[in-house]
Amino acid sequence: MNFYDFSFCGITLRAMPSGALFWPDENLLCVSDLHLGKSERVARRSGQTLPPYETRDTLARLGDDLAQTGARIVICLGDSFDDVTAAENLTEEDRHWLMRLQAGRHWIWIEGNHDPGPVEFGGQHVHQLVHKDLTFRHIADPGQHAEISGHYHPKVQLQTRGRMISRPAFLVDDRRLVMPAYGTYTGGLRTNHQALDQLMGPHALAILTGPVPTCVPMPR
Repeated sequence: MNFYDFSFCGITLRAMPSGALFWPDENLLCVSDLHLGKSERVARRSGQTLPPYETRDTLARLGDDLAQTGARIVICLGDSFDDVTAAENLTEEDRHWLMRLQAGRHWIWIEGNHDPGPVEFGGQHVHQLVHKDLTFRHIADPGQHAEISGHYHPKVQLQTRGRMISRPAFLVDDRRLVMPAYGTYTGGLRTNHQALDQLMGPHALAILTGPVPTCVPMPR
């Protein structure tokens, strides 16, 4: 399969085409911003109807990544559910699907701003996690070193072969890694946005997701 291996704070990590991050030496898969149940939350709050299949699509891609990597540790890096009610309203089919993915794995839910409270699913629930030399949290701490976070849904817009493309991307510098959103119904923040421009160092890189993950200097 296609992937992009890179070094972050002396650790070899693997950017997957889907937007998942794999740590081979730890057999650990990290995903961020699944936003499961977003179509239900949008319909409940605004009355707008979206095709209600994004949860199944997200879980299917996650299942594929777990099968391909054989990961035994899974970290969900916050905003795993679009809100607490969306988690409560998952269909029985989707609940069972999630339980099958969790079976036999150490599953860690990190709290996000959309799902700050405990949810009624198995696994470990924490505000943040330090594993080996890396800190995992939902929103980046500008003063933290060796940190992996999510929240911003970074996207890169580039012109290639005469047309503009936009792809979710990992952002990496010498201090932090910001994950792309993994969920099917998730928008994104362009890398030239002030929040990301100020957060990332001057030599930051962007690893674009897609069939062939590609590394470029972070567009600003």
